[in-house]
Amino acid sequence: MAQWDLPLDEMRAYAPDLPVPDDLADFWASTLADARRHQLAATFESVDTGLALVETFDVTFAGFGGSPIKGWFHVPVGRSGPVPAVVEFQGYGGGRGLAHERLLWPAAGFAYLLMDTRGQGSTWSPGETADPDGAGEPAHPGSMTKGILSPETYYYRRVFTDAVRAVEAARSHPAVDASRVAVTGGSQGGAITIAAASLTPDLRGAATDVTFLADFPRAVTLIDKDPYAEVARYLKAHRDHVDQVFRTLSYFDVANLGTLSRVPALFSVALMDTICPPSTVYAAYNRYAAEKSIVEYPFNDHEGGQAFHDVVKLGWVKTHLA
Repeated sequence: MAQWDLPLDEMRAYAPDLPVPDDLADFWASTLADARRHQLAATFESVDTGLALVETFDVTFAGFGGSPIKGWFHVPVGRSGPVPAVVEFQGYGGGRGLAHERLLWPAAGFAYLLMDTRGQGSTWSPGETADPDGAGEPAHPGSMTKGILSPETYYYRRVFTDAVRAVEAARSHPAVDASRVAVTGGSQGGAITIAAASLTPDLRGAATDVTFLADFPRAVTLIDKDPYAEVARYLKAHRDHVDQVFRTLSYFDVANLGTLSRVPALFSVALMDTICPPSTVYAAYNRYAAEKSIVEYPFNDHEGGQAFHDVVKLGWVKTHLA
C-alpha cells in the first residue's frame, strides 16, 4: 500500500467546484418538516447488561416517514443532574451491535446514543432496523443505488433524516443536557455526522472520521472497491442515467451539505485509504463552512487513527461540550 492519491500539498488545498442544487437547503427543510409531522415517540427500555457503572436502554424513535429506528442509549451511573451527550452513527453495513460493546463515551461521563442504520446490519455488526420505505428487512450491503434516480426516493434521504431524529431522541431523555450534544462517526458514520451537523445547527460539535459520501464525481470514477463501486456498476448497466444519478447524489454529497453547517468539526483522514480516497475527505473538509480542524494519519488505510484518534477526539469533544 502506498500514498496513491494526489500529493499532500494539493489535497490540503483541494476544494472542487461541485454542482450544488439551488434548492439544497429547501429540499432538506421540507424533508425534515415532513418527518416531524410524525411524533418522535422516543422510548427507552432498560436493559440488564450486567455492567455496574453504565445504565443501558433499548431505544426506539420515529425516523423518516415515521418508521421505527432502533439504537442503544447509555448513561453513566452516579451522575448528578443532566450530562452532555454524544450521538454516534455506524459505518457501512453495520448495525447497532450488542448492548455492551460501545462504552468509551459513557465511561468518560457522557450520555451516549448509538443509532442503528435502517436496512443495514447484516455484515460485521448486527442490526435490528428495517427500511420499510425502501429495502424491507436489513440485508447485505447494496444501499448505494437504492432509489438513486430521484432525491425524493434515494436511500440516504431516509438515513440522514433518521440521524437528525436520533439527536432529537437523545435530547428528549431527562439525563441529557440538550444544549450540549455532539455527533460522531467514521466512514458512512462520518458522512452521516456531517449531514446531522449540517441539518441541526445548534449542535456543539461534529467529529467525522475517514469520511464517506464526499465528492461523488471523483470518488465513483477513482475507486473500484465497494461501496463507491456499486454506483459505477449501476451506471455500467444504466448508461442513459448518468446525469440523473449524479444530480441525485449532489443532494447527499457531504462536500455540499457541509457548506450549510455552522457546527464546529473535527475531521480525520488516512492518507493510504483505498475505500474513501483522502482527496475526497479533503473535499468535504475544505468546503465545510464552519470552524474546523483535521488530523492526518499518513500510513493508515481505511481504519484511520482508531484508538490513537479516540484520544484526540475525546479531548476535542470534552472541550466543545464543556
